[in-house]
Amino acid sequence: MSNLTELEEVIGYEFKQKGLLRQALTHSSFANEKHMKKLSDNERLEFLGDAVLEVVSSEFLFQHYPKLPEGDLTKLRASIVCEPTLAMCTREIKLGKYLYLGKGENQTGGRTRKSILSDALEAVIGAIYLDGGFEPAQAFIHRFILTDIEHKKLFYDSKTILQEVVQGSYDEPLHYVLLAEEGPDHDKSFRVAAQIGDKRIGEGSGHTKKAAEQEAAYQALLILKPKL
Repeated sequence: MSNLTELEEVIGYEFKQKGLLRQALTHSSFANEKHMKKLSDNERLEFLGDAVLEVVSSEFLFQHYPKLPEGDLTKLRASIVCEPTLAMCTREIKLGKYLYLGKGENQTGGRTRKSILSDALEAVIGAIYLDGGFEPAQAFIHRFILTDIEHKKLFYDSKTILQEVVQGSYDEPLHYVLLAEEGPDHDKSFRVAAQIGDKRIGEGSGHTKKAAEQEAAYQALLILKPKL
């Protein structure tokens, strides 16, 4: 079974034009390394998929949250379609393993890089839309992205929510501690702990300190919120 066929089975959609799926999974580093013709990577499909995702998620929220005003709907949509949340959505389908990456990008952790994963997910949406139209693209978004909305909102607002939780329930302040910093300047990886006083309550990693703190705050909230 080829990787493309395997991914089709995972996502529940069979492409008529296999080239569209291959292109959706092709990062610019691979296209450049293989001297592929111009515009062979997934960036144009990502552009299209981003637009389809915005329409589908907007309609979904409009229908499912009838009492939310426009400003809150906009914020909720942002929490669903932001880079870290979309990257989190790719874990279920293990999208990273199917990507075509250049050697350097592959060796420096490109298969787990949130920006690459979120872009590829949007490119897959664009590819499905071109191959089969709006309905299968909508079905894919509903199945793999518009699920567990409250958790995704929690993830998006994790640092703010955790700060409020700690201020309201604990005597000691919340702070973040850098545990490790690895890699060259152009490809840093950070590991951070969220702490209340000396007590570690969550850990996270990311290619920026902010992303690592967000992950650490989210992990801490998953532990703390059920206890409150």
